[in-house]
Amino acid sequence: MGKTKDKSGPLARRPDNSAFKQQRLPAWSPMLTANTVLPFFYLLAVVCMLLGVWLLLLVQSTQEIKLDYTDLGNCNECFDLRRNVSNAAQACSCRVEFSIDKSLKGDVFFYYGLKNFHQNLRRYMDSRDDGQTLGRIKILKNPSTYCAPFDKDKYGVPIAPCGAVANSMFNDSFSLTYHLSSGRSVPVPLLRTGLTWYTDKNVKFRNPRTDNLTLAEVFEGTRPPLYWQTPVYSLDPRDPNNNGFINEDLIVWMREAAFPNFKKLYGILNRADPNFEKGLPKGNYSIDISYNFPVQHFQGRKGVVLTTLTWFGGQNHFLPIAYLVTSSLILLAAVVLTVAWWKFGKDGKNMKE
Repeated sequence: MGKTKDKSGPLARRPDNSAFKQQRLPAWSPMLTANTVLPFFYLLAVVCMLLGVWLLLLVQSTQEIKLDYTDLGNCNECFDLRRNVSNAAQACSCRVEFSIDKSLKGDVFFYYGLKNFHQNLRRYMDSRDDGQTLGRIKILKNPSTYCAPFDKDKYGVPIAPCGAVANSMFNDSFSLTYHLSSGRSVPVPLLRTGLTWYTDKNVKFRNPRTDNLTLAEVFEGTRPPLYWQTPVYSLDPRDPNNNGFINEDLIVWMREAAFPNFKKLYGILNRADPNFEKGLPKGNYSIDISYNFPVQHFQGRKGVVLTTLTWFGGQNHFLPIAYLVTSSLILLAAVVLTVAWWKFGKDGKNMKE
C-alpha cells in the first residue's frame, strides 16, 4: 500500500490551490452608475406602461352583461318564499327581462354568480370525500368522517356525494329566450357540457363501475344530500352521460372559489344554431329562472353574467392596473434619481463631503 502524505501544522486545513477553491474564477462586477441605471429605469417604466395599456385595451374589448336577480321583479316572491326552510321543496319560478344594446360577437359564456358565499372556509373545503367521487365502490357507502354531519342521514343511510360542499350545490336553473322585433320568441341554445377542466372530468371525478347495472342500481342504498331535490344519478334528464359524479354542474361547483364573491360557468352559447351563429344579437331577452337556492341565511346575492372572453380571460382589470401603477412608480423613481443626479453634478463634484 502506498503511503499518503500526512498534512500537519498550520497548513493542514488550507484549501487546494485551485481557481475554484481560491476564488480566482473570472467574474463580472457591474458598475452601477447613473448612465446605466437611469436608462434601465426609464426603459422598464415604458415596458410596463405598454403592457398595461395593451392588457387594458384587451380587457375592455370583452363585452359583459351582469344581472342581479335576487329579488328583481317577480323573483321577489320566490325570494320571500325561500326565507322559510320548510318551503325548500316547494317549486318557484320567475322571469327577468333585459336588453342587449350591442351584439355580443363570438363565443358567449353564461355564468351564475354568488356574493358573500365563503367557499374558502377550511372546514367547508375539507367536508368532502374525494375517494367517493372518484368512484370507488368500497367508499361509496362508507363515506369519510370528514363529511360529517353530511355523511349519513338520521337513519344511517350513506349520502352520495357526501359533505357540505356537495350539500350546498347551487341548484337554480335558467332558460334564456330571445324576443324578435316581429314578436316571435326563440330559445337560446346553451351547451351544458364542456364546462369543466379536463383533469376534473376524466381524473378526479368518475362514476362507480356499473358491471351491466344501471347508474340508479349502482347508487342503490345511498341517498342524495339533504338539500338536494334530485338524486345524483338523474341530475341531467336530457343527457344520460352527464349524470352521477361526472355531472358537470356538480364538478364545477365542487371546485371551490377562492373569494366570497365569485361566478361559475353554467353554459356556453351553441353557435350551431343559425340564429346565433355570430353570437348574441342585440335586442330583447328574458331568462326563466327556477328559483331554488336561498341566499338570505348568509346575507348573499345571486345573479347571472353573459360575457365574451379573450385569451386573457374576462373583464378583470387587476393586472392591467397593476402594470400601470408599477410603471408610474418606476417612472417617479427615475425622475427623482435624475433630478438628484443633475443637482449634485454628473461627475460628483457637487457632492458634499
